[in-house]
Amino acid sequence: MNNKKTLDDIFSDDDFGLLDSKPKISNVKNEDDRLIDSFEEINSFIDKNAREPSASSMSEYNLLASLRHFKEDETSKKILKPFDRHNLLGYVEMDKPTINDIFNDDDLGLLETDSELNIFKFNHTPKPQDKAETDFVAQRKPLKEKEFEKYEKMFQTVHQEIREGKRQIQVFKDVETHLKEERFYLLDGLLLYLESVNLKREKEDLGKNTLRRKDGRTRIIFENATLSNMLYRSLGKSLYNNGKLITELNPLYTENLFVDTEFVNEEDTQTGWIYVLKSKSENPDISDIKDLYKIGFSSTSVDERIKNAKNEATYLFTDVKKVATYKVYNRNADKLESLLHRFFAKACLNVDLFDTKGQRITPREWFVVPFDVIEKVIHLILNENIVNYQYDVMDKKIKFKQ
Repeated sequence: MNNKKTLDDIFSDDDFGLLDSKPKISNVKNEDDRLIDSFEEINSFIDKNAREPSASSMSEYNLLASLRHFKEDETSKKILKPFDRHNLLGYVEMDKPTINDIFNDDDLGLLETDSELNIFKFNHTPKPQDKAETDFVAQRKPLKEKEFEKYEKMFQTVHQEIREGKRQIQVFKDVETHLKEERFYLLDGLLLYLESVNLKREKEDLGKNTLRRKDGRTRIIFENATLSNMLYRSLGKSLYNNGKLITELNPLYTENLFVDTEFVNEEDTQTGWIYVLKSKSENPDISDIKDLYKIGFSSTSVDERIKNAKNEATYLFTDVKKVATYKVYNRNADKLESLLHRFFAKACLNVDLFDTKGQRITPREWFVVPFDVIEKVIHLILNENIVNYQYDVMDKKIKFKQ
């Protein structure tokens, strides 16, 4: 009788499962995995509601924003099309690799026949000396609920302003021009607020390839209550690839000061309007002046106040256009106007005009000041911090009093 065991017998006789092999499962997700997960959230919503997400609520709006991004981004469409069971992406022309593509896509050199090929020698991995010495990956950290409260209201307001058309979602381009502090952006369908940028460069914090470029750590708040300090240029690159620009508020929309319009009641009294105007003059002595604005007060509607502008010296005898109007409650708007005029006194336009009778008139409500500075000063007045600041005419900036 032959009692010799074969290899099959040995492997089959494993009562304790010692030879069982279970593949290791990695919990680390790459960018494609996160993209697919985000798309599956949209699929699940449609499975449950039998419709695409809309802008009717905050949760649905986030899904809608993500879906719009996926439809516009060709790279994302190619990755997500195999998971598009509701045909949300339409027809997508998929890349078909050729034999040459397969042989050329050999990053690890597995197809090379070099005699010195060694499985322990990696020719295509970055060398340690080529990396920044102490650079680190900026992780998103959760914010405490109390700390996030003020940002949450900001995000809710921005979503509302987008729905109402007061802000627009646009293609992001030109980091130097459009990536600025206190602006909102969309990244992978998620709204973020670039609160601050520290452009003071630290060699130990940057790679050698970025030493000559404008860069630095940021403070970014995401609408999912997380915080990041990624590099300025890294944020710009991410927005180029998977982001959008959220425009500033349309200046023609009225901003209501002192009292939130949602909380106006019978005790609140509207005391007037503060307005900012720009001249439509074709006179080069006026039209060639950059950042020339009129700051004024009106107890009646601004449209009514400026309808006869071309016949009045205070408007430089020409039509004007509204840049911004501020509805004032419970405050003396006339005094607010005077305070603004005193603050910008050194930037007041010095020009003499003559009326139809030849009499000389010198308007005193026109100022050569950037509009964003005017806005900031108004908010400093509201916060009662204006006494700590002054306007630097040469630099065209608000500066803290020493």
